Amino acid sequence: MISGHTQILAHVGYPTGTFKAPMIYNPWFHARGIDAVVVPMGVQADAFPAFLPALFSLTNLRGALITMPHKVTTVALLDVCSPTVRIAGSCNAVRRRDDGALEGDMFDGEGFARGLERKGLVIGGSSCLIVGSGGVGSAIAASLAARRPARLTLCDTDPRAVAALADRLGQHYPAIDVRIGRPDPGGHDLAVNATPLGMQAGDPLPFDIARLSPSTFVGEVVMKHEMTPLLEAAKRIGCRIQVGTDMLFEQIPAYLEFFGFGAASVEDLRSLATIRY
Repeated sequence: MISGHTQILAHVGYPTGTFKAPMIYNPWFHARGIDAVVVPMGVQADAFPAFLPALFSLTNLRGALITMPHKVTTVALLDVCSPTVRIAGSCNAVRRRDDGALEGDMFDGEGFARGLERKGLVIGGSSCLIVGSGGVGSAIAASLAARRPARLTLCDTDPRAVAALADRLGQHYPAIDVRIGRPDPGGHDLAVNATPLGMQAGDPLPFDIARLSPSTFVGEVVMKHEMTPLLEAAKRIGCRIQVGTDMLFEQIPAYLEFFGFGAASVEDLRSLATIRY
């Protein structure tokens, strides 16, 4: 039940039809007796720069979850941000500090990496391919780099974006072999789809599955469907896989702490969630 005391977490992005966070956070808030609610807010790109500061004029706003297509745009609207935001060039969590400053952090990559580790993948010393260097791809690259893989291969259709990400990674992690390459998973321990490919029927696969080895771990960020065509193909080959919502579940405990709601376990969040596809 929403009351006059309810604290709001805005979930800001466009379109909102794929949003899963309300179906995870809100059951957890209810079960824990926390008077808070996640509210989806559809905001298109041209309206977002004016919308975010206005949103934080609400006195009952606890913070904002930021998703596509605003994660990169958000960085320039912050007063303070974490090192991960600076490396990733994107932000998915914003709160207002006591002094009024807007502070941002990025948990996509951390959630993705935690999920891999819980499934037994050792990232340190591994070789990783990341296809997509937008907000989520950059965040994943930053979090993987923090775990010291031997090699990170980046791939994107935008040469300037991928070059900028490679440069930022090189500045912060000079010991890692950071390369710009093709979407070829051959010879990699981990292959990540960090693009929107797989959201729509008929999308091409993000990389050549014929080059996949059964020993390669395949990770996905698309959440519209649990098993995307990429994951279905990888599973048939015998690869270990990570579905898009795993990244979401694994990062939520970090989000809740950031917004001051205390600790949560992934197991509790999963058991209470009411996700629909």
